[in-house]
Amino acid sequence: MIEAESLSKRYGETQALAGIDLTVPAGTILGVLGPNGAGKSTAVRILTTLARPTGGWARVAGHDVVTQAGEVRRRIGVTAQDATLDDALTGRQNLRMVAELAGLRRGAAAARATELLDRFELTHAAERQVRGYSGGMRRRLDLAASLVANPPVLFLDEPTTGLDPTSRARMWDVIRELVAAGTTLLLTTQYLDEADALADRVVVIDHGLIIANGTPTELKSAVGGTRLEVTLTTAHPGAVGALAPLVGGRVDVSQDGRRLRAAVDAGAGVATAVIRALDAVGAVVDDVAVHAPSLDDVFFALTGTDSTTQPTTDEPTAPLQRSGTDQAGASADASSDQLQGAL
Repeated sequence: MIEAESLSKRYGETQALAGIDLTVPAGTILGVLGPNGAGKSTAVRILTTLARPTGGWARVAGHDVVTQAGEVRRRIGVTAQDATLDDALTGRQNLRMVAELAGLRRGAAAARATELLDRFELTHAAERQVRGYSGGMRRRLDLAASLVANPPVLFLDEPTTGLDPTSRARMWDVIRELVAAGTTLLLTTQYLDEADALADRVVVIDHGLIIANGTPTELKSAVGGTRLEVTLTTAHPGAVGALAPLVGGRVDVSQDGRRLRAAVDAGAGVATAVIRALDAVGAVVDDVAVHAPSLDDVFFALTGTDSTTQPTTDEPTAPLQRSGTDQAGASADASSDQLQGAL
């Protein structure tokens, strides 16, 4: 339902996309991850006909995004990072307006608005102006507006950024229902757990290039090994040295020095050995976790760090977000090549 080959986009001297390939089968979710400025939103803009590519081609629902843009627009729904709602209108009026613009007759538009308000649990606020809605309510209404015409393809650009846990969970349920009904989704997100929970496949974009592509399970398996996370009460200068004999490779340290992360060999007694080693140098431990690889660990392998950690070596790194706060990334280090080779 979504195809792209060698898709590129340049804005003056800035290469926003440097030639990416995408394939999204019908009824699946593709999760697109990457730091701010990596090219995620540019790709979405091209695929939704809001920008023209500099090179390559893309098709959505079988139609070229440049030469058949009108046909593409008839078959897609878009929920952008910023809600495209009229604050002066009520929730019901917003949905009726979108429905009528989509070509529904007045009676059908009213019925569709009522249906969507009920589906997204917004009936109680249907007659209130949108300016009085909470962030979660606005995002749900924005998603409802993108579904007015029952599009077979839906683009969600960071739909849950800034939402509270309850609102995020509701949005996840809606997304799962849509896919179960046959909708194809392209989801950009800054939340790694969101991609892990929802996406059938995940691509990581950095500097306009896809640096990883696979199912969440494949990506996590490629990292391999058991992961150790330690949280200290306060930063301690001897903590990294104490852990070094117990871990496999580099220890990543958070910016405040309290969180330490590394790969370890699986086996009984790892947590106990870690606590004893840290206690011996006077480091006070708040928490120790030993777990299977997560998508967080995939990004450590790809980029060497994220927004909360810094490596204990001088290897080149590229920060990648784990929450809704963006940072620009630098070049991926050698661990990225190792992971890509495994994939």
